[in-house]
Amino acid sequence: MALQFSVGVRNKRGNAIETEIGTAPTLQIRSGNKPAACLTADSGSLLCTITLPSDWYSAFAAGVGTKSGTWSGVATGAGTAGHFRIRKAGSPDSCEMQGNITPASSSPTAEMEIDNASIAISQTVTVTLFTITEGNA
Repeated sequence: MALQFSVGVRNKRGNAIETEIGTAPTLQIRSGNKPAACLTADSGSLLCTITLPSDWYSAFAAGVGTKSGTWSGVATGAGTAGHFRIRKAGSPDSCEMQGNITPASSSPTAEMEIDNASIAISQTVTVTLFTITEGNA
């Protein structure tokens, strides 16, 4: 049997993510498949680094949180986006969260969608969707 949590517990668990990672973390958009775990070394090429807003995602409601504000940056590399890593501000070697990327309008969606997965140097890259869903939501 799977554990079930109240909406309040799910929301507090979700909000703890932003609290632990902190304000203004960095998002790295990388090519290729994501590593097996956050502790695993980076893989793929770094295509774009975005400093996220201080309050980078919404307070959880009904077990779901979404990105807050605009997440855009200028690409420093070229390639096809495959995964992302979020790092604490000031900790460029940490990985606090990672997931897959798909272009907007793709189906099924990954953990994050960007406006154009085929990235060229100096291109503006914009995250169009980022959602975290707690269990039982």
